[in-house]
Amino acid sequence: MKLYNSPMPAPNPRRVRIYLAEKGITVPMSEIAIMKREHKSPEHLARNSLGQVPTLELDDGTAISETVAICRYFESLHPAPPMFGKTAFEQAMVEQWVRRVEFAVMTPVGMFWRHAHPFTAAVVVPQYKEFGESNRAHYERALGWLDGELKGREFLATGDYTVADICLLSTVDFATWIGLGIPESMANVRAWHERVTARPSSQA
Repeated sequence: MKLYNSPMPAPNPRRVRIYLAEKGITVPMSEIAIMKREHKSPEHLARNSLGQVPTLELDDGTAISETVAICRYFESLHPAPPMFGKTAFEQAMVEQWVRRVEFAVMTPVGMFWRHAHPFTAAVVVPQYKEFGESNRAHYERALGWLDGELKGREFLATGDYTVADICLLSTVDFATWIGLGIPESMANVRAWHERVTARPSSQA
């Protein structure tokens, strides 16, 4: 088994690394250099036809892609501590919040990254810069919504730290790295971010 990984600031590989750290699972890793376009090499495309990371290659040569799918695979093998919720209701809440993070929060971050950031100008042709910049406001509105949702909560989906928190943490940190920070006025988001960043797994 091997995990094809890319280092910070890539948000998706980091999701899986944080998850594995929380579970105490060690997996051999092979680094894919995104800036050198190694994820688009014939060798990696044979593992993942979309040329994405992370990708988990199993011992029989088959591969699993997409961060939540990889985490689900490990959750079945190593159910404790539960990272997808302990009860049917909690599991539903985790799924709900993972979807919300991916669609409401990560989408504007991704669109800003693809269309407004200079790092992607060479590979996203054409860039629609006005559209990309418009996603600053979309992201800030998403954070404002989250600020209300996080009022009185320690974590996002349940009373415990879950995959939903991991997804949001990796997204918010990547957003900050590309120039979309957390406004000072959003005290609940900032307090949540401080709590989850204090966990040792956040350094993965």
